[in-house]
Amino acid sequence: MGTKSRDGTVLETKKAKVKPPPLFKVMLLNDDYTPMEFVVLVLQTFFSMSREKAYQVMLKVHREGMGVCGVYPRDIATTKVEQVLSHARKHQHPLQCVMEET
Repeated sequence: MGTKSRDGTVLETKKAKVKPPPLFKVMLLNDDYTPMEFVVLVLQTFFSMSREKAYQVMLKVHREGMGVCGVYPRDIATTKVEQVLSHARKHQHPLQCVMEET
């Protein structure tokens, strides 16, 4: 449906197609020093995982070198990474948390 302007031409409204924001995977990386229980606690605290799910992800990190904690829009993923890194440093663990676009 169009709208008439003063000079008689018809202006049609266009629907803007908005792409959803890109999503980012937040991942923990394995190291030889961070205790497994600390990783489970991080997953429960910052990613709201149940103890069982956190344990499964922790084992994946331990066995495969990395595990996905969640998928978020850029700003939320950045915040999660910063929170995990800050918490790990505060407790003197070298745990690494990174994000990459899906």
